[in-house]
Amino acid sequence: HKKAIAPVPERKVWAQELQAQYGVSIAVSCQVVCMSRTAYYYKPKLSDDSEIIDVLNKLTDKHNRWGFPKCFKRIRKLDYSWNHKRVHRVYTALNLNLRRKSKRRLPARNPQPLSVPNTLGHTWSMDFMSDKLHNNIRFRTFNVIDDYNREVLGIDIGTSMPSLRVIRYLDQLAEWHGYPKQIRVDNGSEFTSSIFTDWASAHGIYIDYIEPGCPYQNAYIERFNRSYRNEVLDCYLFNDLNEVTQLTEDWIKVYNNERPHDSLNDMTPAEYRQV
Repeated sequence: HKKAIAPVPERKVWAQELQAQYGVSIAVSCQVVCMSRTAYYYKPKLSDDSEIIDVLNKLTDKHNRWGFPKCFKRIRKLDYSWNHKRVHRVYTALNLNLRRKSKRRLPARNPQPLSVPNTLGHTWSMDFMSDKLHNNIRFRTFNVIDDYNREVLGIDIGTSMPSLRVIRYLDQLAEWHGYPKQIRVDNGSEFTSSIFTDWASAHGIYIDYIEPGCPYQNAYIERFNRSYRNEVLDCYLFNDLNEVTQLTEDWIKVYNNERPHDSLNDMTPAEYRQV
């Protein structure tokens, strides 16, 4: 029984030892070790998979976006006759499988009409912008305005803006202005993450997502972004984030208190707040 379950290579060695020690024939030695003569005479075409590994590595290095089907078809055209199951076994052992990126389906969006809220603090619009320092290090800005009087509530600046930082900054703004009834945002990952949606739900805030590819549905913040770009980001070469922050804070004071707005009957956001 032990001989019957032993691996074929091991039984072949036993058969060869019997032939050398007792001078028996191949047929007898195979019968003793429970092995067919076909298995005894079988010689693998390749002792290992090194040639397959070399061919696959060359193909994937040259065509790094090819999957297994294309690689195997190319191998066939190169006149290799390896079985596709064997090639696929080596392909997966080398971790050459391409990870399929599935697109996340967004839920149906029903954006509200872009109208001016009746009260201060009802709707906040927010968006991200990006720029770079003098040393080419990129940074992002998180801009938040009140739709009622276009007042800049704040601009957070940093090299990274994950959802946790976004909600932490919004909590800081809420300490001064209170939480809004709704916020208008695009479909960026920072706004669609469960962390952000759970935060909004906990504070009773309705998230008004615009439709993908329709920035005009968030026109108030888009118009503000253009002003911020023209009057700050495109006007200076920044050495560090502290410089960006300081110039931005100075500009926000002017924007809220001195800069007249056509849509506010030439009043500033601070003046319109008093109406």
